[in-house]
Amino acid sequence: MSSVTPQQILEALKQIKYPGYSRDIVSFGLVRDVEVGTGTVTVALAPGGASAEAVQQISDEVEARVRALASVETVEIKIEQPPRPVVREAARRADIAGVRDIVAVASGKGGVGKSTVAVNLALALQALGHRVGLLDADVYGPSVPTLLGLSERAGTDDSGRIQPLVAYGIKAISMGMLLERSQPVIWRGPMITKLLTQFFRDVDWGVLDYLLLDLPPGTGDAQLSIAQQVPLAGGVIVTTPQDVALLDVERGIAMFHQVGAPVLGVVENMSYHVCSGCGHRAEIFGHGGGRAMAERSGIPFLGEIPLVGAIREGSDSGKPIVVAEPHGECAQAFATIARNVVAEVEKRGRTDLPTIQ
Repeated sequence: MSSVTPQQILEALKQIKYPGYSRDIVSFGLVRDVEVGTGTVTVALAPGGASAEAVQQISDEVEARVRALASVETVEIKIEQPPRPVVREAARRADIAGVRDIVAVASGKGGVGKSTVAVNLALALQALGHRVGLLDADVYGPSVPTLLGLSERAGTDDSGRIQPLVAYGIKAISMGMLLERSQPVIWRGPMITKLLTQFFRDVDWGVLDYLLLDLPPGTGDAQLSIAQQVPLAGGVIVTTPQDVALLDVERGIAMFHQVGAPVLGVVENMSYHVCSGCGHRAEIFGHGGGRAMAERSGIPFLGEIPLVGAIREGSDSGKPIVVAEPHGECAQAFATIARNVVAEVEKRGRTDLPTIQ
């Protein structure tokens, strides 16, 4: 009889790192089951969207680790195949009059700088000569007005249409433009959905090449509801190099698949830090995880944004880095991402501008 226990096997498997990460395959949730028989150990793995090369590497290491344990003669590796993503044919969603392409900027979790990326991406697209609008869909935590330095309230015209505010050449609308600065939003889901529908249908956007949606963080019902209301050209997922943030990228990918929208790519924010004094580059949160995750998931990597104090300072002062330092490293990084977004949208085909009613 084998004297090895499932717990001993799990402890051994914790020594195996997921390829490209500092975390082990057990904490990543890849080990689904361990069965111990007479001289035989069966390990069930669920590698998710990992590449064939990564799956083979993990399997070989699992077999080697388990065989090294006493009394184990045979090791069986079972690979659980992930269910194929169900990409539903998107129901015909009403276009927004005058808007050509709608791009959603999302993140699987908060704290990754999604809104900062959305604002600077909008400005980078505008700098490339595109007509751009920005819709702040984060109703509970609207930050776009602060990031763009907009303190006034949005009004309506004689026909009752909401007039977006304009900053640095882009049109923007946000819950923060309808409330007093310190007034909290204590609304239930249906009220949020109704407000966002107004932002889509009752705002006078004029003629836009791109309307960016700054989605709330996470992948809940609110995000799905937003994505189902309008035809998305695609989604941009913002992450940081930490493993815990990268785990949420897969949820973001699944969200866009669920609503039948393509994922345009991944942006790695806070990718590295360059000391302003000595120029030393430090990868504080790790580096390259966003690119590796994109490659494993088969989606484009759009670019990386460094962690610099100027981005935070610009966000606090209402003068985003793309505007404050248009020729600096960060602005050039956002310009690269903007060009990649345009290329991905064009690759998937675009339609003529809808007629303004």
